[in-house]
Amino acid sequence: MIRTPLILLYSLLASIAFAQKTSVPATEMQQLYDEVKTPYKYGLVMVTEDNSKKMDCPTVFRKGKHWYMTYLQYDGRGYETWLAESKDLLHWENKGRLLSFSADTTLWDAHQKAGYNALQDTEWNGSYELKTYQNKYWMSYIGGNGRGYEAGDLSIGMAYTTKEPTQVHEWQRFPKPLFTAKDPDTRWWENRKLFKSSVIEDPQRLTGHRFVMYYNANGDSAKNNLKTRWFERIGMAVSDDMEHWQRFEAEPVLQHPVGITGDAVLQKIKGTWVMFYFGAFWEDQKAKGFNRFAASKDLVHWTDWKGSNLIEPSEPYDELYAHKSFVLKHQGVVYHFYCAVNKKDQRGIAVATSKDVGKSEKEFTKE
Repeated sequence: MIRTPLILLYSLLASIAFAQKTSVPATEMQQLYDEVKTPYKYGLVMVTEDNSKKMDCPTVFRKGKHWYMTYLQYDGRGYETWLAESKDLLHWENKGRLLSFSADTTLWDAHQKAGYNALQDTEWNGSYELKTYQNKYWMSYIGGNGRGYEAGDLSIGMAYTTKEPTQVHEWQRFPKPLFTAKDPDTRWWENRKLFKSSVIEDPQRLTGHRFVMYYNANGDSAKNNLKTRWFERIGMAVSDDMEHWQRFEAEPVLQHPVGITGDAVLQKIKGTWVMFYFGAFWEDQKAKGFNRFAASKDLVHWTDWKGSNLIEPSEPYDELYAHKSFVLKHQGVVYHFYCAVNKKDQRGIAVATSKDVGKSEKEFTKE
């Protein structure tokens, strides 16, 4: 009669001890916020020539003295992946396509190729260079055969190149997707569409594997099969060779009661992993789209920041959404790149900084 309460007590104490071990203290979360916050909005740094095309999802990396940005462009048919170059992180020149629409429209990814550079140096204030594995640079991407904005089935594919990632050229793609929403082991929260993926190398093998992928997906809003359009959550997958991947754990690692939790991008700040992500359509937020962060010691258990948004709508060019982040630190300045959307649904790439570096002269095309 006495053992049952004792077992329950030990179990409770063990759970508390585990939570304390895997969570990030509030004081450290505040320090992380103070380190990454960017109160000064510089403005738009990339816009298309006309209003018929939209830019999205910047990924910034460095090679030598120059900076490069891969980003998505939507033109009505679907997503393609493009490359831009900069000398100072503020002024960018468009270079060309890396993942283009396919002439063969029977391919699974013919109309959607939204790419995200993999295996980047994740050290905060580090080199931000892309690393190779098996003498290849890697890029995971959203692929699909539906025409339109995120139309039809969307799956996660993998592309690679043996050429310099700073050169404009078509990357090679695996013939089949890594993950689809219809796989036999698809989880309840990802059984509709798969979205952005971020792939890092974990030398410590905290998950037991060398490579880790974070991706967001749209699925059932709950395990009772209640359907809703605006639910996305972030989950994990792992690999040891960048080609063969498996889902990691049944539950998402970061989610919120309603709306979108998505587009994870990771960096390591003083030994703590930081996940920059965006939220949208939350009940407790006035803003429709905004950027936040979470932190982890083991890449699996994440402590969500409860304070102010890192970026949220405040200017005419981002008055509808200010979301989908890429954050870096260089020469003492933090740069927070994000997708800016105005009320006309014009989309460009903007940046905010930790220090006042002036104001951009770029604007959306006037109608």
